[in-house]
Amino acid sequence: MKALTVQTILVVDDDPHIREVVCYALDKSGYRATAASNGQQAIGRFNEGQVGLLVLDIMMPEMDGTDVCREVRKTSSVPIIFLSAKEEEIDKVVSLELGGDDYVTKPFSPRELVARVRAVLRRTAGSANSQPTLSGIITYGDLRLNPESRQVFWGEKEITLTRTEFGIVKTLLSQPKKVFSRDEIMDGAYDHVNHTVTDRAIDSHVRNIREKFKDKGCDLIRTVRGVGFRLKKL
Repeated sequence: MKALTVQTILVVDDDPHIREVVCYALDKSGYRATAASNGQQAIGRFNEGQVGLLVLDIMMPEMDGTDVCREVRKTSSVPIIFLSAKEEEIDKVVSLELGGDDYVTKPFSPRELVARVRAVLRRTAGSANSQPTLSGIITYGDLRLNPESRQVFWGEKEITLTRTEFGIVKTLLSQPKKVFSRDEIMDGAYDHVNHTVTDRAIDSHVRNIREKFKDKGCDLIRTVRGVGFRLKKL
């Protein structure tokens, strides 16, 4: 019988009660929960390896959740679910723009949080350990996208993308000559997000992708004013 892989979830919050409640709910649901009380501790735990997802509080002293996210995103596309007492749209947009995969406002139901964790991990099952195969790889000029390993390359340079950014690029590559509206991008790339996605959030993600592409010498995404986005014609 094949052994089941237990996902490790890193819970980061300076409130000990929230850490305890979230870790208990995750452990009860079959995950392996580990906790950190501040940003520096979170980076240390993450660098030890084997973390499958972060539940990350934004408002923490010294090194807050957004700083932790920036540090993690330098080397990893591991899913990140933000926790925050802030409910304004701009806070959600900024968090998604930084590389978050979901955003849960406090107070929250532990059951809902576990459901969101499960949904994100379900869509990433097997991707971390899968090996790239020739079949299924999507190419467009020097751009290569591997749906199995969730890797994107420009030539020989790997471009590290968040889950949402990967979904956007994959959607654009599905029909390179098509101009995709924001609604079509939302349908194709945001199936793991459980809240309303604004046009502003989509624009923020596209801007992030452009910056990451530019760092690798890639300039493929074009804006069609009043319509949406498409890939540059080769």
